[in-house]
Amino acid sequence: MAAGAPPHGAPTVEEQEEAAGVGILLQISMLVLAFVLGHLLRRRRVYYLPEASASLLIGLIVGGLASISNTQKSTRRWFNFREELFFLFLLPPIIFQSGFSLAPKPFFSNFGAIITFAIIGTFIASTVTGVLVYLAGLIHLVYRMPLIECMMFGSLVSATDPVTVLSIFQELGTDVNLYALVFGESVLNDAMAISLYRTMASLRTNASSQNIFVVILRFLEDFFGSMSIGVGAGFISALLFKYSTLGVENLYNLESCLFVLFPYFSYMLAEGFGLSGIVSILFTGIVMKRYTFPNLSDDSQRFTASLFNLLSSLAETFVFIYMGFDIAMERQSWSHIGFIFFSVIFILVARAANVFSCSFLVNLVRPPHRQISRQYQQALWYSGLRGAMAFALALQSVHDLPEGHGQTILSATISIIVLTVLLIGGSTSTMLEALHVAGDGNNGHPRSVEDQDNYEGNNLCNIELNNVEGTSSTSKFKQKLREIQRSTPSFATLDRHYLTPFFTSRNGDIDDDDHDPNGAPQRSNELQGVESHRLPTREMD
Repeated sequence: MAAGAPPHGAPTVEEQEEAAGVGILLQISMLVLAFVLGHLLRRRRVYYLPEASASLLIGLIVGGLASISNTQKSTRRWFNFREELFFLFLLPPIIFQSGFSLAPKPFFSNFGAIITFAIIGTFIASTVTGVLVYLAGLIHLVYRMPLIECMMFGSLVSATDPVTVLSIFQELGTDVNLYALVFGESVLNDAMAISLYRTMASLRTNASSQNIFVVILRFLEDFFGSMSIGVGAGFISALLFKYSTLGVENLYNLESCLFVLFPYFSYMLAEGFGLSGIVSILFTGIVMKRYTFPNLSDDSQRFTASLFNLLSSLAETFVFIYMGFDIAMERQSWSHIGFIFFSVIFILVARAANVFSCSFLVNLVRPPHRQISRQYQQALWYSGLRGAMAFALALQSVHDLPEGHGQTILSATISIIVLTVLLIGGSTSTMLEALHVAGDGNNGHPRSVEDQDNYEGNNLCNIELNNVEGTSSTSKFKQKLREIQRSTPSFATLDRHYLTPFFTSRNGDIDDDDHDPNGAPQRSNELQGVESHRLPTREMD
């Protein structure tokens, strides 16, 4: 055999280049088809087939055609991208955009409830899922795995991604508080799920340190360490753009380039310290939107916001296409159908335990007109779709767990994502109409902007109480909370009097709801109409 010649039967360099070109063309074609089909579905108000579902079906169809043709091997080789590319180039834009598109007014108006659902609720959901899977394995109902691996599965599958539900919320006109609860919970829920998964994974590799205090310390280190890096990077960027005056000198390109680089700086810095880059870049997005974005020139605002929105849409669409394609190419472990079936049931039970228990806690300290109604609780339970984050952690579990266990978890996670997106996402409009929480039938205690402003400064610790003395048996407890509240500066006060003047070049309040995520100083596309008590129905061309 001549030196440098490929082994017998191996593709030549020319064949590899040709297959690579075909694979790239196939990916671009599917992306184009997904965006065009999504646009047509929106125009015709076809809610039973959301864009994410359409992307999944496109991947399934193309993968199915490839699997029955003689091009399966080459197609799989070039479409199956390396997981490092997924974590470095696809997931960060999705997570950053989640934090960057978060509108502060409705978020901080429901800050206490969101924190309760995202932290306590995610812990409840992951624990319930993990324990149920472990107990089912003990009685040989599902594929048996060790408890720590079941807890890892419960952590990763607790990461929600209700992008499909939120788009329908906006289309039909849903109360802004319900929208903020679902969106805010999903943003912070990702950070909690990642930290829980990483903590469980580290315990599995270091079994000698399974002390409860070590577990708690490791979780706090991972979560708050990653959050601190993200917040710190965001504040540094805010000061840089405040004092560099790049916009005044008409250096729009330099200004935009620096702004785009800071999220990846935060991501890589956290990864370099052995922390979570995803959690870091999430909080970088939240801080940069609030304090860095106002320091940009108008042109840079339009460009950067549109760029991140574009990258996030491309990445998320590609992820859903890839999941459908991956299923059709038969790369999954379908030998444990029972594990998949019961996992779907367990996550529904865990989601119910999350939503209804946390709603009970929130309603304990909320006045009657601010209670989370039963309809809203059911809508929150129904909005627990899974998406890119659960898929990313499931991919990681293939490497973290023994052969067979990780592949079983990946197959179960993909199945859960497909079922929740297709079935729950497709029936969301019917659910909203049945619960009367959309359009003119909304009766879930909507709140006007005046009420929202009155409570905006009282949400640091989920203490949202009116000034009228209660006559119930819990009035003394609420009075005690009021005394603590009065002696504790709220985040809104801290932000208005200290953070905003220090980190931004614009004095006074900055109403981010007046900035369009696409850059124009208008309303946010993510929360159009946040200054009314209900999201308006979008007009179609």
